[in-house]
Amino acid sequence: MLEYSNIKIENRMPTHQTNIRLIKYSGPVNTERFESESRGINHVEGGWPKDLNPEDMEVTIRYRKKVEKDEHYQNTIMQIAGLMEHCCKQNNATDIYQEFFEDEDEEVVEESEEQPSAKTINVFRDPNEAKRTATSLCWHPDGNHKLAVAYSSLEFQRAPNDMSFDSYIWDIENPNKPEMTLKPVSPLVCLEYNPKDSHILVGGSYNGQIAYWDTRKGSQPAEMSTIEHSHRDPVYKVIWLQSKTGTDIFSASTDGQVLWWDIRKMSEPFERLVLDPSKKGNLDNALGAVSLEFETTMPTKFMVGTEQGLVVSCNRKAKTPAEKIVCTYSGHHGPIYALQRNPFFPKNFLTVADWTARIWSEDIKESSIMWTKYHMAHLLDGCWSPVRPSVFFTVKMDGTLDVWDILFKQNDPTLSLKVCDEALCSIRVQDNGRFLGCGSQLGTTTLLEVSAGLCTLQKNEKILEARHREMRLKERSRSEQSREDEGKEADGEESTEELVARAEREFFDIMEAEKKKEWNEERQREKVKDVLLLELRCLL
Repeated sequence: MLEYSNIKIENRMPTHQTNIRLIKYSGPVNTERFESESRGINHVEGGWPKDLNPEDMEVTIRYRKKVEKDEHYQNTIMQIAGLMEHCCKQNNATDIYQEFFEDEDEEVVEESEEQPSAKTINVFRDPNEAKRTATSLCWHPDGNHKLAVAYSSLEFQRAPNDMSFDSYIWDIENPNKPEMTLKPVSPLVCLEYNPKDSHILVGGSYNGQIAYWDTRKGSQPAEMSTIEHSHRDPVYKVIWLQSKTGTDIFSASTDGQVLWWDIRKMSEPFERLVLDPSKKGNLDNALGAVSLEFETTMPTKFMVGTEQGLVVSCNRKAKTPAEKIVCTYSGHHGPIYALQRNPFFPKNFLTVADWTARIWSEDIKESSIMWTKYHMAHLLDGCWSPVRPSVFFTVKMDGTLDVWDILFKQNDPTLSLKVCDEALCSIRVQDNGRFLGCGSQLGTTTLLEVSAGLCTLQKNEKILEARHREMRLKERSRSEQSREDEGKEADGEESTEELVARAEREFFDIMEAEKKKEWNEERQREKVKDVLLLELRCLL
């Protein structure tokens, strides 16, 4: 296709005027063909003279030595080596102004600008006709692709006669049918996976018994505690302990007892604590336990949330039962349904009860350091985010899920979502913080996915965490230094008893030495006497 156009070019000189006619062409053009071919070469060895056989080892070694002695060869190698070294140094040089994590910071900023949101992924309904409350949720420890749900009716003597006792393990991608059914002898109030063995679950029953399941062996309990040595009320919480065997657990109930068990021997608990605030061990005065908290980084400490609104801090390694109850925290007007330490700052813990959620510091016993406003509906459960230290979740009786980000907003939740029309009684967040399950009063478990901003560590939280880590290191170094100083002082200063004992030892050592000296002198005198007598006899 040809196009013609006239271009008029005017020169500065008025007498000269030029018309140029341009031809534009667009379309395919037949050009000269260029043939190319790809060939490979197998380079084994080269550079040898033609009259030299490279396969002859002696000849090649002799020739190599000859070349290496050549002065020109040495100069060339030295020159090339210097250039090569310079290139290597250039390649290894570090740009001190380079920003290594620039992309990550940009991602964090982008995510933080995103509005907090959550969407429903799946809904798991109780397959039985007589609906029961989803009282406890537990994520599978490996991969978080399964969710164990405990179902029971906590309304005293109002459970229907045909109510099922079964609890279920759900595959989060299949809401139509549970993957496995657990068949306890009494409805399960709580259920927990073993973090060391994902095939084993332990559950606390409504009748106070403790049972554990091995999913490889079927739906029936592998072993159960005996009724006479179990709790007298429903077991509201059971937690796996950090132990070498991975078989130790402890449980809490509204009968006022905390019991320690080994699942290899469930006939009776190996340790018992009565939550008597007077520290007399009287079960009649004991506080009913509704929630339980144990942090693996603090193996000797645990906390109990009670029906009376008190948090009881305990020390398991105390010598007497009275010393095991360390102190109490008061501030709620009803049962403490949720109690959990912050996974990043273990000295701070969250409590959920009555109409508020409160954040406490372990060092301040007079009052909580922060609390939410009083809601119109009761709060029934809550937990911290496992990936963001400033985020926690609460569920309410009106079916609402609240997401709180206390670094962003303190007076109101960052996100409030109506999940269902009935009361939400339980909540559990996946380890990666992205998915969370909410259990309702009618046995419906809703799986939700939160937005990236709510499950990604923010920049200010990174700074906060780094500062806290630095403070912990300083405290640890100070404590170690103080222990060393105390040890030195102990070595340098002796007690009165030690001084008396040392003086006695020195006195008796001196007396013994004096006696030995006198005995030796006496023997010497006797020897001299014997010699003199012998000489006199010889003279006579």
